[in-house]
Amino acid sequence: MEDKLNIKIAKLLLEINAIKLQPNNPFIWSSGIKSPIYCDNRILLSFPSHRNLVAKEIANLILQKYKSVETIAGVATGAIGIGLLVAEKLKLPFIYVRPETKGHGRKNQIEGIIEKNKKVFVVEDLISTANSSIKAIQAIKKAGMRVLGMSSIFTYELKIATDNLKSESIDFFSLSNYSTLIKVAKELNYINDDEIKTLADWNTPTKI
Repeated sequence: MEDKLNIKIAKLLLEINAIKLQPNNPFIWSSGIKSPIYCDNRILLSFPSHRNLVAKEIANLILQKYKSVETIAGVATGAIGIGLLVAEKLKLPFIYVRPETKGHGRKNQIEGIIEKNKKVFVVEDLISTANSSIKAIQAIKKAGMRVLGMSSIFTYELKIATDNLKSESIDFFSLSNYSTLIKVAKELNYINDDEIKTLADWNTPTKI
């Protein structure tokens, strides 16, 4: 049985059209991957009650597992908004991390106050390959801070993401995931039997 939180968040993302399913007309990601699903969690920020719920759930899970956290980091740009909301709920400092250093000004990769040995929890909006997440985590470590763990709103459960996160020994949780989303979409008649087979064939999820 799927975790109740996974199901609740999957339904929420479908409800606001943050997730689009096109099994017969796949999207092409910036990485070149052809995908029957596209998730844009930035849409969540336009729905006050929904974004508040997501931020609350992430904050609650952090309090349960990472009570020593001292700073919340959002991965730019998608997780800046939700990361800031999580930090506000926990009454903690917030920083955000770019994939690369800026090419002008102070040439920062991390924006906000950097304090060595501070315990940081990283918030992502979405995990696909986890490449952007790994870059952010490495930048935080390079700055002398400690990464306790990372969360996302949604993960596609791709094996490459699993491998990437394992390479950095990152403790990770996601509010919802691809396998739960497919089941919820079928139950809510977003997809038919043929489409669910296409979606299932695209990815046999590997749990992170």
